Amino acid sequence: MLARINKSNVPAYWDDFFNDSFFNGTSPAGHKNTVPAVNITEDDKLFGIEVAAPGIAREDFNINLEDDILTISSELKEENEENGRRYMRREFSFSAFKRRFQLPETVDAENIKASHNAGILSIELPKKEEALPKPPRQIAVEPELAKA
Repeated sequence: MLARINKSNVPAYWDDFFNDSFFNGTSPAGHKNTVPAVNITEDDKLFGIEVAAPGIAREDFNINLEDDILTISSELKEENEENGRRYMRREFSFSAFKRRFQLPETVDAENIKASHNAGILSIELPKKEEALPKPPRQIAVEPELAKA
């Protein structure tokens, strides 16, 4: 994180630039926008997406598919229960993320499945039957056909 700029040493427009929420990862309202890491895999039968999202419960994920774009998002809001305490600093009141993935034409969109275990969201994107590899086929060599 960049250090705060002392206004007496630089023009005000530089202070506003370097102290902008873009550089410290939070917005002025205390919002944090993080982008979880993902792993994308492929085998003969399916593509897989794993999203590292510790602390996010299964029911807090939104997964949508529209026009071959898979969108994974979540919003977490901290409850405002104070219990008689005053916060001197509060850094975790809201967090959100949104990731989008363009799916290849070979994905069978009707059979996409998602699961959640130990902070990892796993999405299976099966391939369409016609996109699956075909086993090798032996082609017999026929005797020469009689000439007419």
